[in-house]
Amino acid sequence: MPLDQRIIDLYDEYTHEGLERRVFLERAAKITGSVAAAAAAFDMIAPNYALAQMVKPDDARLDSKMVTWQGADLMTGYLVRPKGATKLPGVVVIHENRGLNPHIQDVARRIALEGFVVLAPDALSPIGGAPANQEEAVKLIGQVSKDMPKVVRNFVAGVDYLKKSDQTTGKVGTVGFCWGGAMSNMMAVNSAADAVVVYYGRAANAADAAKIKAPIIFHLAGNDPNVNNTYPAYEDALKAGGKPFTKYVYEGAQHAFNNDTGGARYNKAAADQAWARTIAFFKQNLK
Repeated sequence: MPLDQRIIDLYDEYTHEGLERRVFLERAAKITGSVAAAAAAFDMIAPNYALAQMVKPDDARLDSKMVTWQGADLMTGYLVRPKGATKLPGVVVIHENRGLNPHIQDVARRIALEGFVVLAPDALSPIGGAPANQEEAVKLIGQVSKDMPKVVRNFVAGVDYLKKSDQTTGKVGTVGFCWGGAMSNMMAVNSAADAVVVYYGRAANAADAAKIKAPIIFHLAGNDPNVNNTYPAYEDALKAGGKPFTKYVYEGAQHAFNNDTGGARYNKAAADQAWARTIAFFKQNLK
């Protein structure tokens, strides 16, 4: 049985606006009828990284390792590529607001198997890396995001790292989810990325649209007004500047619909369709 939309909206407030878990449970209990039912609803939505094993970390088809590069800070990321392959296009995968976690590493492996060298940076590198505790990770993302220009420079440096790598063709795309979707928009504005994909991330400043050179795909959930309401002015600016972009809205889908560890918000039909479009887009634009 689908969760009450009010519970999902409360969870978005918890993950994106600093709502305390205690307050979430109190408010949710008024909807569900009890704290126990509210806690069960929380568990239905919260990511379960034990499920993040579509491609195992030791998959024999892949080579993977942790690497570092210098941005505004010394950065760390997960680098993965098809075993034995050379001179492939690159893709930078940008995580949600929980840092580099098992799910995002799994997404990186999935993309690598499509024929790419993939780098998944950890925005929390400057303060010790992503912790296992999800709630702590969300707080830390809020902390580093207070200096967003520096965070942007760190990810721009990640794009440059892949572009200059002797393992890539020099063509590099970016794809980001939620917090990372907004960052992928920032890569369109600030980096030399050759193709950009945004999953339910907030739009960039419309005034910056003129700086964009790469084609963009936006994957937006139908039930995600807090994100979707940031797009009209951005889209108008992209259209006015003749910038190539395609927006897909997946009706009935929730924010984070691609995250298959996310329980009730995961939407397989929308995720599969968006994934196919993303891979085709990269193969077309990163030749």
